[in-house]
Amino acid sequence: METKKIHEGRNIKRFREMLGIKQDALAADLGDDWNQQKISLLEQKETVDPAILHEVATILKIPVEAFQNFDEENAINIIANTFHDSAVANTFTEGAQANFHCTFNPLDKLMEVLEENKNLYERLLASEREKVALMKEVLDKMK
Repeated sequence: METKKIHEGRNIKRFREMLGIKQDALAADLGDDWNQQKISLLEQKETVDPAILHEVATILKIPVEAFQNFDEENAINIIANTFHDSAVANTFTEGAQANFHCTFNPLDKLMEVLEENKNLYERLLASEREKVALMKEVLDKMK
């Protein structure tokens, strides 16, 4: 059986992208000798120097072994064998809904919100009435 070679540079790119880190940012973290173009070249290498791989792993907070062992094809096979259509479909069936236990009555929550809204409106109206009364008082004093 033929063993497939792991592309360490491509794995660096995958993990960097999953973390949302740009090539420029990784280059800056690696030091003054690095730039975006050098990161791009690094990500194209099938085998990366162990010292550089360790440094990148430290910056990305990912174990070195992840870069050395991650194989996309195997990961896809695991996902495909674990999450098949019926497993996903069963989570959305009526049977699954029977297992859902709501800890509150949604209508009660709606009524609470409406009551809070009503109280807030009444306080706002009272505040506006106070302002009008105060303004009338000031106007009366000015006459």
